[in-house]
Amino acid sequence: MRTSKRTQILDAATRVVQREGVKSVTFDSVAAEAGLTKGGLLYHFASRDDLIQAIHQHLADRWEADLVAAAGKPAAEATRDERLAAYTRVAIQSATRAELLLMLEGSTNTGHAAVWEAVTERWAPPPPPAPAPASAPAPAPASATDDPAALDRFILRLAADGLWLYESLTSDRLDPAMRQAVAERIADALDQ
Repeated sequence: MRTSKRTQILDAATRVVQREGVKSVTFDSVAAEAGLTKGGLLYHFASRDDLIQAIHQHLADRWEADLVAAAGKPAAEATRDERLAAYTRVAIQSATRAELLLMLEGSTNTGHAAVWEAVTERWAPPPPPAPAPASAPAPAPASATDDPAALDRFILRLAADGLWLYESLTSDRLDPAMRQAVAERIADALDQ
């Protein structure tokens, strides 16, 4: 199937972010990378913010597809441990510097952050919140400290996130076999 012009633009914009950071994303820089005119970009994106939002969604959609492939099923059909194991494998194997930069940029923009938060909520939700004070009328759910399995799952998620953040922030790169072994070790811990 032929790649759409919009997808070509978003792939080009991702390459610009990968090389030069989010601030370097302009209609001119992305048009040059995509081999288009600035007008060609304006046909698809009304503003720079629309373009940045679309890049976030484009990458989050790729993560979602990779997560479904890793789990062998959609999030709604997978167990919590299957979802987290898939997240571990995808985060360690797939995450790029561009995605990290966009996630960091997105953390200051509610609309941009929401795209990534939706993926994370489906595949690697945080542990339950701490219980409400005793004076609260409704019973509160148990916190992660009351549920050792929830705490273990959260630690495994932190390990998976930590590895790809480490590689994104430094010039150190693990041997691909070592990276795969780490991903499998974390994912296998969910089966125990």
